[in-house]
Amino acid sequence: MLQRWPLLLAALWSGGLSALSFVAVPLAFAHFGNPALAGPYAARLFQIQSWSSLVVALLLLVWVRARAGFPDWKASYRALLPWLLVAACAALLQEWGVAPRIQDAQGAGADRATWHHRAGVLLVLLQCLCAWRALGLLAFSTARLR
Repeated sequence: MLQRWPLLLAALWSGGLSALSFVAVPLAFAHFGNPALAGPYAARLFQIQSWSSLVVALLLLVWVRARAGFPDWKASYRALLPWLLVAACAALLQEWGVAPRIQDAQGAGADRATWHHRAGVLLVLLQCLCAWRALGLLAFSTARLR
């Protein structure tokens, strides 16, 4: 079990991102019925998502880097590394680049459907894609080394 914690972490990461992005946020907008009420709630969920993506991606990066010296893990390291780096960068960009601009646009009374909002959605989808890919690669590597 100790050797499979990265797989469990990637599964929780992937499932959490999917649940927040594709279930919780749409339900919030459906439940509140008013985007002005649901928006701050969704923003907080996306903030949690960004931080969790960053932490999990960095933990997996450290673990994969420690495993890179083992011959069985060299190919997995090369395959997994870019996905984890992209996920971490997307989380950072979402949290410190796009989210403040969305809040500024909302504070100024500007339309939320600006390019900032679209960029935020794309960064969320990119994080999900990276988490799904990391989960698949870790599942394949764990099954292969069994």
